[in-house]
Amino acid sequence: MKRLIKISFLSICLAALITGGPLASGQYSSPEAEINALNLKIQEQKKQLEAVQAKQKEYQEKIAAKQKDKANLQNQLSILDDSLTKSQLDIEAVSLEISQASLELKKVEMDIAGLDEKIEKQKEHISSLLRLVYKQDQVSTLEMLLLNGSLSEFMNQAKYLADANEEIGRSVEDLRQDKEGLESNQALMKENKEKLDKLKDQLEEKQSNLAYEQQNKVYLLEETKSSEKEYQSLLQQAKREQQQINAEIASVEALIREKMSQQEKNRLESGNNTIAWPVPKNYITSTFHDPDYPYRNIIGEHPAIDIRAGQGTTIRAAADGYVAKVRYDGSKSYAYIMIIHGDGLSTVYGHVSAVYVSPDQYVVQGQTIGRSGGTPGTPGSGPFSSGPHLHFEVRKDGLPVNPLNYLP
Repeated sequence: MKRLIKISFLSICLAALITGGPLASGQYSSPEAEINALNLKIQEQKKQLEAVQAKQKEYQEKIAAKQKDKANLQNQLSILDDSLTKSQLDIEAVSLEISQASLELKKVEMDIAGLDEKIEKQKEHISSLLRLVYKQDQVSTLEMLLLNGSLSEFMNQAKYLADANEEIGRSVEDLRQDKEGLESNQALMKENKEKLDKLKDQLEEKQSNLAYEQQNKVYLLEETKSSEKEYQSLLQQAKREQQQINAEIASVEALIREKMSQQEKNRLESGNNTIAWPVPKNYITSTFHDPDYPYRNIIGEHPAIDIRAGQGTTIRAAADGYVAKVRYDGSKSYAYIMIIHGDGLSTVYGHVSAVYVSPDQYVVQGQTIGRSGGTPGTPGSGPFSSGPHLHFEVRKDGLPVNPLNYLP
């Protein structure tokens, strides 16, 4: 009789485990509610971000339209004002992305915690099933038939065993899927953390960019004394200077390559002509032919990339080559260094505040050639500058090309 009671008790336990056991629904109602709340917040952040992005596009179109208008002080100040507003929207957009990424990271962390708990309960569930099946297996078929009161009870007992084996199989498969889900979520969490770090860096850069643009507007007002006549004078000076520089760069390169000895040409071609970053790789404030370049209606297409670099940052030669031109006299006039390389390449380093090389000097990749500048009103900055940075050009056969196509 005791044996019959024991087997019946095992049957009840098996039934309980098969029909739900420790994995019954309703145990995760609180975390699930929190995850749902997080999902709602994420969707709300996405809508806010879309609204800000629509405003960004609107101001970008305004800037592009004004850049086509006649160049005058009022128009240029209006462009700078729109650029400031757009920079503020950029900051708002990145802040929203950071908030959204933080919420997504928290959601993934909660998913991981939930899966961890679920996996542990599944393991306990499977262990309990295995222990009960093992105990039941110790009873022979004859003993089960003799100890059960009827054939019906024996069939029920046998069915419980079959169901238990099926449940073990299902639970193992669920465990495998949850383990894969856990590993996937762990990889996603790593990606989200990296994304969050990058967004925080972007926010810092955009905040710096806003500060520089504010300085540029103040400098322009001070330089022109809010006078259209003074502005037009400054504008004509900048245009003449830019035309002269473009002509210099094109003619100097052609002349030097023509006059080089065969030995010098061989030295160029055998040197390291891969282009490296001339300053530490950093935030690009203006791209090649940037449609948002604030002085596009003054000097035309931007033939370079502007790399954020603090005033006085060390500038290094991007590749081996000969110094073709140095334009620097210590004044506020635009200053630059030009180096020619093999493979028909040349590089130009603009807004330099100090120069450590001279024309015809051979330099190697990574050699210090000067210091960066660009802060309005400082040596080498030129009449129009967008804050401390390095203006970096790459030319192929004398024509400007996108430096990002050559940089690692």
